[in-house]
Amino acid sequence: MGKFIKMKGNKAQEYWSLRYKKGQTGWDIGYPSTPLRNYIDQLTDKRIFILVPGAGNGYEVEYLFHQGFNNVFMLDISKFPLETFKDRNPDFPTNQLINTEFFDHQGQYDLIIEQTFFCSLTPTPENRMAYAEHMSQLLKPTGKLVGLWFDFPMTADFEKPPFGGNRDVYLQYLLPYFKIRTFEKCYNSIPPRKGNELFGVFEKK
Repeated sequence: MGKFIKMKGNKAQEYWSLRYKKGQTGWDIGYPSTPLRNYIDQLTDKRIFILVPGAGNGYEVEYLFHQGFNNVFMLDISKFPLETFKDRNPDFPTNQLINTEFFDHQGQYDLIIEQTFFCSLTPTPENRMAYAEHMSQLLKPTGKLVGLWFDFPMTADFEKPPFGGNRDVYLQYLLPYFKIRTFEKCYNSIPPRKGNELFGVFEKK
């Protein structure tokens, strides 16, 4: 547990691309999740710069774009979901589809949306702290990290994401970089995830 672990380069691309091609995407619900859609619906400034990392098939990105948010960026290490997203949304700007490793990405955003990305990282303390630090670096002053974190126990299996945790565990990593606006049990999860999600709004310190 004391080591920073992540798949690199082609290995990570191949791993995630193969899962998409084989349909091994149990986290994929096929539409924007209710909690995030409800949060998006109350946003009023459509000029803000938004990043969705580890976006997969990008349903939240698609929803944002069709609601008139033109500065939304979709990041994934695999080209496969980015290509299928572009097929579904041919008018989406190609330069806002980012095929890279999250920790290599540089930019400045007003809002980062978290949707099952944190739980895909090998759950060492170093990985999780690196996630929190890089999220902070990618945000503008007073920028926000908003999204969903799974609320179920960790297992000893480091090979099969998603990986769990709980509120106290996540706050160990997030509090050095963020102020909590809310971080509670999600009241409007989709039925299969009811009781297993935390909804959080964090502002960069």
